[in-house]
Formats: sequence, C-alpha cells, structure tokens
Amino acid sequence: MASLVTEGDKYRSFLYGEGEKNTKWRYGRKALTIEEIGKLGGGYNPLLQTSLPEKFRPYNPDVESGESSHKAFTTTFPRGFALEIVHVYSGPPVIVYKFRHWGYMEGPFKGNAPTGEMVQFHGIAIFEVDEHKKIIKVEFFFDHGEQLGGLVKGASTDISPEEASASCPVLRNTG
Repeated sequence: MASLVTEGDKYRSFLYGEGEKNTKWRYGRKALTIEEIGKLGGGYNPLLQTSLPEKFRPYNPDVESGESSHKAFTTTFPRGFALEIVHVYSGPPVIVYKFRHWGYMEGPFKGNAPTGEMVQFHGIAIFEVDEHKKIIKVEFFFDHGEQLGGLVKGASTDISPEEASASCPVLRNTG
C-alpha cells in the first residue's frame, strides 16, 4: 500500500495502458482517480487524508511527498508493514475482504521514539472488477486513529527519519 504511482503501474494491467478503466479509489472519503492519487504524492497520503486541524495531525498528508511518506514509514517499520488478508467475504465481481496491516515500530515516527511494539489496524476493502477481471473501483475503510495511535506512543525525540535511516545499513539505501 505504500507505493508511489505517478504514470501508471506497468505491473498491474488495470492501472496501465489500453485496458485502463479510470479506476476510482476511495478511502472512506470522496473517490479519487489514479491521477488525483499521484497529485497527492502517492504512498500513504491518499489513505491518510483528513479534515482534522493541522495541530492535531500526527501525520500531515498535505505537506508530505511520496518520497517523504515512503521514508517515514520505511524508517518506522524497517522489517516492513505487512498487509494480511484476514477473511474474504465475497468473490468477483465485487470482492470484499477484511485486512490487517501490521508491523513492529522499530524506528522513530515524526518525532516519536520507537516502542518496539506491534502497530496494527484492521479494515475492510471492496474491489469491483469488470468482465475481464480489471479493477474498476476500490474502497478502503479503516480507522485512521487506530493506524496512527500506535505511532505516537513513544517519547518525543529529535531524531529525524534521515538520521535514523542513515544509521541502519538496510534503510540507508531505500530512498
């Protein structure tokens, strides 16, 4: 989920080339096209859009780029932030499933020290496909507070994601 797509994704035919269906993506808010997602910077920015006042945002998608979003989450979760399909409720043409997104907070996040604890959230996703199994609609529903709450439990720190990733041989070259 934390990938940056700017000009389509050649590995997923439903987002690229002649067969593109102008897929609408929806994250519990207004639907977005792939172009709108690109303008938001990709990464977690489309998922974490919020109407909260800026002073209450532990992560502010309005000021993050795809690159800074990637850096923030790969630094926080050096072993990855897995997406697990917990239960599939229905098959094509409308695919509905419950997911769990989880990882261990082993790096700082936006000025909060790592806790080493598992951070996880659950949600529901709905994918609608056409007769050629190309995705035409995507919806994600989850609690943003559940996702971000575990990331701000650590004590405040002055370590930037750049400093943290520079000290780790794995993260040093992740972009």
